[in-house]
Amino acid sequence: MQKFAEIKARAIARKGGEQALQDLLPPVASEAQFLALPDHRILAMMCKAINQAGFNWTVISNKWPQFEEAFLGFDPDRLAMLSAEQWEAYCSDVRVVRHWPKIQALMENVSFVREYSQQHGSFARFLNSYPAARQVELMAFLKTHGSRLGGQTGQWLLRYIGKDAFVLTQDVVLALQQAGLDIPDQPTAKRDLNKIQQLFNDWALETGLPYTHLGKIAAYSVGVNYESQLIQQESSKFKAVIE
Repeated sequence: MQKFAEIKARAIARKGGEQALQDLLPPVASEAQFLALPDHRILAMMCKAINQAGFNWTVISNKWPQFEEAFLGFDPDRLAMLSAEQWEAYCSDVRVVRHWPKIQALMENVSFVREYSQQHGSFARFLNSYPAARQVELMAFLKTHGSRLGGQTGQWLLRYIGKDAFVLTQDVVLALQQAGLDIPDQPTAKRDLNKIQQLFNDWALETGLPYTHLGKIAAYSVGVNYESQLIQQESSKFKAVIE
């Protein structure tokens, strides 16, 4: 299996130097920052990740202030008070994406967030009980107990709230394959996800880097070598809530 030092060296060369690469890496929340995240921000990012799935991300980003207004700042307690008729009314509300399955997912995730927040003191505390070395376990939990939080949706949620996590984009998967990992182009089987988790765990031990940065560096080492300025412009549209 390829050492991460080789992957990082390739990314540095492609991006024009170590500092240039460092400038492209997203922030990772400290434990104190992460634990301070209120439930309404996590619920908001659940909704954002769900609405971006299969939709134009820029449209969702531009429309986001209207989402915040329509969904009462994503306050779980206020949303829990809405009647079935009020939830159904969102299907004709021009401020949001008028797609019932995604509206229903938010309704169901309100209950999900409130339940585990009550058990752990906050939803952030619940998520924090899963370290990055157990991300695949957390992904499985989100898929099973949350609504429409499986696959990359759950991974993007973790990225948006600043939790240390990898996202299995096309370039990340390609980098894993080139490193010697035998996985398909769209790994979803438990066996393949466990292999990915183990390789990230090994890289983390090798480098001491957060998993978020391991994934981004791996992605920058392969595929189309976009200009750094373009990457920064696009990334600015999808900042994590900790910034």
